[in-house]
Amino acid sequence: MSCVYRSPAWEKMAPRAPRGLAPALLWGLSLFLGLPGPVWVQLSPPLKSSSPTEPHPCHTCRGLVDSFNKGLERTIRDNFGGGNTAWEEEKLSKYKDSETRLVEVLEGVCSKSDFECHRLLELSEELVESWWFHKQQEAPDLFQWLCSDSLKLCCPSGTFGPSCLPCPGGAERPCGGYGQCEGEGTRGGSGHCDCQAGYGGEACGQCGLGYFEAQRNASHLVCSACFGPCARCSGPEESNCLQCKKGWALHHLKCVDIDECGTERASCGAHQFCVNTEGSYECRDCAKACLGCMGAGPGRCKKCSPGYQQVGSKCLDVDECEMAVCPGENEQCENTEGSYRCVCAEGYKQIEGICVKEQIPESAGFFSEMTEDELVVLQQMFFGVIICALATLAAKGDLVFTAIFIGAVAAMTGYWLSERSDRVLEGFIKGR
Repeated sequence: MSCVYRSPAWEKMAPRAPRGLAPALLWGLSLFLGLPGPVWVQLSPPLKSSSPTEPHPCHTCRGLVDSFNKGLERTIRDNFGGGNTAWEEEKLSKYKDSETRLVEVLEGVCSKSDFECHRLLELSEELVESWWFHKQQEAPDLFQWLCSDSLKLCCPSGTFGPSCLPCPGGAERPCGGYGQCEGEGTRGGSGHCDCQAGYGGEACGQCGLGYFEAQRNASHLVCSACFGPCARCSGPEESNCLQCKKGWALHHLKCVDIDECGTERASCGAHQFCVNTEGSYECRDCAKACLGCMGAGPGRCKKCSPGYQQVGSKCLDVDECEMAVCPGENEQCENTEGSYRCVCAEGYKQIEGICVKEQIPESAGFFSEMTEDELVVLQQMFFGVIICALATLAAKGDLVFTAIFIGAVAAMTGYWLSERSDRVLEGFIKGR
């Protein structure tokens, strides 16, 4: 004998802990403080006022039902799968519509991060229980019963809006099969058809701008592209144009480019010139030498800019340095494009607007910066060298004493150079 737990009537009437962390905390706080009922705070807008970034409530409901159906499959698979067939069939008949199975399915119907699913489940949990225990036989389609008939969040396919009106073109083939009906299958949307490329009209039953009817019958329409600049046409050829796109003119059933630069259609600035393009035009800047122009380069100027002069048909740079334009003492002129600048001559630098001669600091003598201690060391080295030289002479050129002499000189010189190498090198380089 198997027993299935059924909630007593008083438990059904007791308030349930809501799903989600924040509502659960508020529910627990109300119980702790002994309040007569749970404290509820509206944490988010109602389902009917979902923001553009949130899924439509109908889509949320459809996802909930899909997850519920997967849970049904999972609970059967996990609990049965081999063994005593007769025993399993007897157990399955009791488990199939039990509250135990319903709880197992509902526990996994929403992912932890799907807030909209949890919110919808809170609102519809009693409806789901009612369907589970009382409505399954007469309404086996949970989506239709819950999302469309009970919660009124969804519409049948091919319909839209609060009254589930047919989409343009009919519910059987919304938008003629060549577009998407806005809000289809939901209680929202405008029902407007968003047609595929090449199709247009209220129900996408016509060819759009730049396309023509290649084939048509009672249920089928094929739209093909017109020749490039044609807005409306009777076929794909260049000579099949009936209306031209902007920037083109119809001439003997052909679309010819309009040269806007030769008409008043072009609007360019005072220091720009017009360049015609296919179906349009561009405004480009004049050359720097020009004060207004009719085209590119210094040979298409209307007038020459300051710093330029007319030489033949071109505006060329004026060399202001040929004139006395830098009156300052020790200044010289440098010509630039359209102008000039005054700079100091070589060997001079500008100080407070005046070019003055650069002062080259004189280098001190070889021994001028030596300290007294360094002079004492140098004197000791000098006397040491003399003593070694005398010792070598006294030995009458003996190689041993000669080697000692050379080693002493090298050691003293190395010590001194290591202390003052930078000054020694600078002195030798400058010859002082």
